[in-house]
Order: sequence, then C-alpha cells, then structure tokens
Amino acid sequence: MTDKDFEEPIDEVPGDEGSEARASDPDSHGAEAAASAADSEGEAELTIDDILAAVQSDEAAGADADAGAVKGDEPDLLVDLKRVQAEYANYRRRTEEQRDVEVERARGSVARSLLPVLDDLDRAEKHGDLVEGAPLAAIADKLRGIVAKLGVERYGAAGDAFDPQQHEAIFQAPTPGTETPTILEVVEVGYRLGTTELRPAKVVVAVPAE
Repeated sequence: MTDKDFEEPIDEVPGDEGSEARASDPDSHGAEAAASAADSEGEAELTIDDILAAVQSDEAAGADADAGAVKGDEPDLLVDLKRVQAEYANYRRRTEEQRDVEVERARGSVARSLLPVLDDLDRAEKHGDLVEGAPLAAIADKLRGIVAKLGVERYGAAGDAFDPQQHEAIFQAPTPGTETPTILEVVEVGYRLGTTELRPAKVVVAVPAE
C-alpha cells in the first residue's frame, strides 16, 4: 500500500467560496452604485408637473379637509357675531328706555309731594295773601319755578272744553246757552309730567240745559 492511499483530502478553507464569489463578481458594487446614481438622477429630474400629478397621501388629504372645515365655519362665526351685536343693541335700547322711565318716575314722586303746597299757594293767592313784594309771594315764585324746572305742567281753566280723560267732574251745572260740556269752575288744578298724569283737574262742568 502506497502513501497515496493514506493521504486525506485537504478540507477547503471556510469562507473561501464567499471570498471567491466576491472576488469573482467585481461588477456588483459598480451595479449598485450605478443604480443609486440612476435613482438620484431620477429624483433630480422631477418636474413641477410630476409633483402635482403625484398621488396625495391620506395624511395630506386629512389636513386639507380640516382646513376646509375651518373655512366653512367662518360664516357661522359671522352670524354669531351679528346676533351678539343685535342682542347688545336691544339690551342697550331697553336700558336707556328704562332709565328714562325711572328718571320721570322719580321726578313725578317729588312733584306729587309738592302738590299740596302748590294748592295752599293757590288758595293764598285767591285770598290776596300773595301781594307783590310780600315775603310769601317771593317764596311762592321760587317754589313754582322749581316745579316748572322739573317739567311739571298745570292745566285746567274756566272756559276750557271738558275732557273726561283729563278732568274730573265733581258737579254738573245745567247752564242755558251751553252747547257742549265746558269747565265752569276749577276746584283743584290738574298737573302732569310729560306723559305721566300726576293728578286730574277737579272741575265744575257746565252742561246744556234741557
């Protein structure tokens, strides 16, 4: 038996095949580099038309929808703003009207408290106590001036036509020659403040005689 029969085959070195494969394929790296360059060139060559023609992503579509919803809410916000402005205008108008009513009511309350004093002055004048130059006459003039500044008006005089809405008839006197009810005598003068009736005039009414 010769030495050749006992010789064992030499194992191949691990990794040689891969090394040989890598060595035997020198163009692989070149192909990859070429592909990368081609991709880069393709991306660089994109035009505006290509970008506009690209398919929109779901996220971008959702963002556009949200923006459209916001724009759609703008008319509703304007309507709400106009409604609030109208409500404020109505509130301001009601407040001003209520203020005017309260002012007139306060003036009327003060004027009503002075009516008995004015009646006493009228009686004193009828009796001749308010002669010119007398101290009481000067006080009467001042008090009547204050009442006039408050806006109080007096009404009711003999000879005026009788108006049941303004005058209170305490007696009716049939009078020959009278065709329509007429005030014959004023017992108590009437007073008003603007549209507020402070007190109706109490009068004697002359009516047609039968």
